[in-house]
Amino acid sequence: MKAMIAGLSLLLLGGCASNGPTPWAALTDSASCGKLSSEQQLSLNLANDMANDGKLHASLANLQSLPDNLADVRLRKAKVYRLLGRSEAEPLYRSLLGGCLAAEAEHGLGQLAAAHGDNGLAQSHLQRAARLAPTDEKIRNDLGVVYLNQLRVEDARFEFLTAMELKQSDQLAAVNLVTLLIYQDDWNRAAELVSRLGLSPAQVTEAQARAEKLKTPAKSGPSVAAQVAAVANPALQ
Repeated sequence: MKAMIAGLSLLLLGGCASNGPTPWAALTDSASCGKLSSEQQLSLNLANDMANDGKLHASLANLQSLPDNLADVRLRKAKVYRLLGRSEAEPLYRSLLGGCLAAEAEHGLGQLAAAHGDNGLAQSHLQRAARLAPTDEKIRNDLGVVYLNQLRVEDARFEFLTAMELKQSDQLAAVNLVTLLIYQDDWNRAAELVSRLGLSPAQVTEAQARAEKLKTPAKSGPSVAAQVAAVANPALQ
């Protein structure tokens, strides 16, 4: 085993705050999916850029200048609140269910459930999200992570491969597939995948650490289930 790990390494070397709860539920039926004005879109893009740069509080401040009845604004607020670990995220996501951003809302609720260690609830939300948006690679990847947390290996493999084929430039699902292969002690296939996709030593180390946690669930606890929050792309686009 150690020799194989060393071989993999050598191969790689080559190659916010609120004053109280906001009644988001009351806005459920009034969410607008219409086109944003040019000024609103500019503010939304700025908030996206800030979030993607890790400036979550600044991103939220910019979003708070936009109308709450806009579905796109609510979705991005929900994502920022989720990344900040704030309770406002869930009611915001729920306010979008049944509307034009229902898939994104189910996805967010699935990520929240997974982060709290509730893989069953996460699975339900992510399966609904996948039915609503079957070609969204991030949803498929996150569903795969939940399946892997449940040790449903073949279901997880299917979702990771689907995500990889949907967006070949995104290595997120590939790292998760390497995790699965290492969990199965399939080091040859893991090495081949790492070499073919040019994954970094840090990515392999991350995959190996997750695989070890999957093998020792009693020690890892909910941190394994929370991996979906850690691996899901935080970008708001």
